[in-house]
Amino acid sequence: MEDASTTAETSEPAANAVVSASAIPADELARLTDDIVSALKTVYDPEIPADIYELGLVYKIDIEDDRSVKIDMTLTAPGCPVAGEMPGWVENAVGAVEGVSGVEVSMVFDPPWTPDRMSEEAQVAVGWY
Repeated sequence: MEDASTTAETSEPAANAVVSASAIPADELARLTDDIVSALKTVYDPEIPADIYELGLVYKIDIEDDRSVKIDMTLTAPGCPVAGEMPGWVENAVGAVEGVSGVEVSMVFDPPWTPDRMSEEAQVAVGWY
């Protein structure tokens, strides 16, 4: 039997979650999701004055029934100087969320990040809006 999980596909920041069956009660799942997004918003790209969530660097968040979290994310550029450190920052931030049992961060580069993934908040932060 396959474990059901909850997936938030982030085609743009603050996108509505795509939810499948989960053993986690709905109110707990909502709190976990909100707290995970809040944790992601504490991680900043050191070269851009905006957090990775608002920059659109987080592509997918899966919350498994065992409360482990799997995150697919990217960088603004594959040669980003913090490429080796950023996954650890994300793991630490999300791992500190109450109720999260573990975090796995995968770096993906397909699709490539483009500035149109940025939220209006991020555009304002970098002076593009």
